[in-house]
Amino acid sequence: MDAATFKLQFLPCHRKLFQVAYRFMGNAQDAEDMVQEAYLKLWSKRDQLDEVQNAEAYSVVILKNLCFDVLRRTQLEGDNHSPEELSLPTDTDQATELERRDEVDCVKQLIKQLPKQQQLVMTLRDVNDYSFEEIQQATGLNAINIRALLSRARKKIREQFNAIGRNERK
Repeated sequence: MDAATFKLQFLPCHRKLFQVAYRFMGNAQDAEDMVQEAYLKLWSKRDQLDEVQNAEAYSVVILKNLCFDVLRRTQLEGDNHSPEELSLPTDTDQATELERRDEVDCVKQLIKQLPKQQQLVMTLRDVNDYSFEEIQQATGLNAINIRALLSRARKKIREQFNAIGRNERK
């Protein structure tokens, strides 16, 4: 596979690869490093890539394996630290994390209660970070409809989430 073909097939996957790497690594810098490592690995296998049917899926598998390797290595290296070097989470960190998880679960439940099209558009845009063009291709809706559905969905979620918060404070 030549460089031009490689760029055409694999560079458009960058956004998806970054999203996957970010979920694994937890920060943008490490995620970008992992994406670059994945591209290096793909480039080194360029002679075998002509047989790949789905460039994005293949890239994601390569990336996930690289992330697993790094996380496994980091965990193993972490076992060699002395107790003084370990930073244990404080109770406030745990409480904040639990509160955040509860809020995320609540929003997920609220999204499930939306009408199907609003649910789909909101999930694609806000959860999966799809562009409007990608949503348009996936759903067949035009950009105006997508924006309207998204606006209504966000407004409804915001209203319901705030109402739940007010009820909990009472």
